[in-house]
Amino acid sequence: MSFKNLGLCDQLLRAIKEQGYDEPTPVQKEAIPVILNKRDILAGAQTGTGKTAGFTLPMLQLLHDHKPTKGKHHVRALILTPTRELASQVQESVEMYGKFLPFKSTVIFGGVKINPQIAALRKGMDIVVATPGRLLDHVSQKTIDLSKVDFLILDEADRMLDMGFINDIKKVLAVLPKQRQNLLFSATFSNEIKKLTDSLLNSPVLIEVARRNQSSEQIKQVVHPVDKTRKRELLTFLIKKDNWKQVLVFTRTKHGANRLAGQLEKDGITSAAIHGNKSQNARTKALADFKSGQVRVLVATDIAARGIDIDQLPHVVNYELPNVSEDYVHRIGRTGRAGNNGEAMSLVCVDENEFLANIEKLIKKDIHKSVIKGFAPDPSIKAEPINMGGGNRAKGGGGRGNSRNRNSNRNNNSRGANSSRGRR
Repeated sequence: MSFKNLGLCDQLLRAIKEQGYDEPTPVQKEAIPVILNKRDILAGAQTGTGKTAGFTLPMLQLLHDHKPTKGKHHVRALILTPTRELASQVQESVEMYGKFLPFKSTVIFGGVKINPQIAALRKGMDIVVATPGRLLDHVSQKTIDLSKVDFLILDEADRMLDMGFINDIKKVLAVLPKQRQNLLFSATFSNEIKKLTDSLLNSPVLIEVARRNQSSEQIKQVVHPVDKTRKRELLTFLIKKDNWKQVLVFTRTKHGANRLAGQLEKDGITSAAIHGNKSQNARTKALADFKSGQVRVLVATDIAARGIDIDQLPHVVNYELPNVSEDYVHRIGRTGRAGNNGEAMSLVCVDENEFLANIEKLIKKDIHKSVIKGFAPDPSIKAEPINMGGGNRAKGGGGRGNSRNRNSNRNNNSRGANSSRGRR
């Protein structure tokens, strides 16, 4: 099947051709015809499957088919994402595929000044990509009109719920028209996602291009057992031994990301850290330097990495395993994208064996264990509790509940708290 068979207009086909794409991915084959039939969808798709184009292309097609009478542009499509990096990526796709169509679009998120966003919205926009917190800031200031929205798209809905955005999402839904098309994309299907689906979607079509919570078959996964105190030494050894040019490394904490990036620099490996405490400009520069090859290693926390979209990223390393098992699937999904092969390795100390067991249970497979010569763990070292920060020690998926509770408490605070959450 080619894109021509999906019912897309010449302007979209021209933009697709310019990007060098010939055939739609599985999620695009399934989602585009359903969306064009004006049905709500619940799509379970791993990152790197082409899901952004899977909703961007039919959205643009429907806007093209039902152009309003001439006059001021109104917000007709609203795309919500959990992070500013992902919002920027989605906006780039909207501009890229809609370049030959007359629609105006913008992206709004926190961490930057609000006045330029207000100025852009006043000009009239057809499509808005937003993070929930900053969007609500605009709603409260009456600088955005959502009364004519035809399409609502929730991208990476599972991550939005994990980050405590459920109350913000409900507030957004309250100001949208009742009659609209809803598209929900999620890499995993939790009970919370099912509850949101029941309240949001109208007789949705279920689309799954990978089994629920399943890691991509394109990704080679391996665990290297190692003592905690030797992880950095092993990481440096692997990067230098195989001359890795581009590797994304995950840590559990912001402080850990900063510390590891500094240590790798001392080892002669160009590195940068990206996390929620970094300014938007710093995050954008770090990602640009990583994509261009000026930086070999990008050290990231889970939240900050959600907007990282690199087609041929060869290596992902879990320097520390996540305490939330689903985050492992999200992390390794940064490699093996768009049909390319990728490698995901985890440096696991004895303290993390419980996390590893929960991950293997989730993905329903045992991950191959390989001890690197010279880095065999000391069998006399006993496991110790992992400090998850803030006094919370989580087992398996328990940390996500704690995180959500903390975020829920913030939801009851002032508007300023909502604003800070939107700046992630």
